[in-house]
Amino acid sequence: MRARSLPVSVPDCIFCRIVKREAPASIVYEDETTLAFLDIRPMITGHTLVIPKSHAAYLEDLSKDSSGPILETARKVAAALRRSGLPCEAVNLWLANGKAAGQEVFHVHFHVLPRFGGDGFGIRAGRGYGRTPERTELDGTAEKIRRALEDQ
Repeated sequence: MRARSLPVSVPDCIFCRIVKREAPASIVYEDETTLAFLDIRPMITGHTLVIPKSHAAYLEDLSKDSSGPILETARKVAAALRRSGLPCEAVNLWLANGKAAGQEVFHVHFHVLPRFGGDGFGIRAGRGYGRTPERTELDGTAEKIRRALEDQ
């Protein structure tokens, strides 16, 4: 799927409203194209969301030019979390891209989660985790993805 022309803002999108300062947020970083702010329902103290300022519901809706700055902002936030004095020995970068993946706000966003030993936070593996597929199955799956990438 190619990035398509998307609106700069969607009126009923809470993240678009935060960008326009129509809704409150505890902002930690902002530049020309991205915004980072604390999650109002944090999984752990310091849980930060990084968004593009222009509305895009899903990762694949972003253009090549707009996707890079989001990762750079996430990198900056991760480094800042480690220096912040908050408990942070490691960082998870997480994206829920679609309803089945757990996305609740349909404005693409990365979660930057500070982690430390014994924090009680974990990610459960789904069905099939740990199963080692045959090489032919892996190669068949890889071929399907390669073909889809050629269509972009």
